[in-house]
Amino acid sequence: MSHLSAVRRLINKLHRDERGAVSLETILIIGAIALPILIFVVRYGWPRVRNYFYKGMTDLEQSSDKVSNGQ
Repeated sequence: MSHLSAVRRLINKLHRDERGAVSLETILIIGAIALPILIFVVRYGWPRVRNYFYKGMTDLEQSSDKVSNGQ
């Protein structure tokens, strides 16, 4: 019986402890702000970023071909 009461006291102590609640609320608020921004960037910004890098790689390849051909 003493083990059961010790476990019950531990559970009650854990239940009354609210230190993690503030951290959890902060994480949820940050997630609620960051998720729509991330969705917007992936949806609308990513194609522009991808095209920018593809253009850069194409320009680099063309420049590299010119250098190797002696132009």
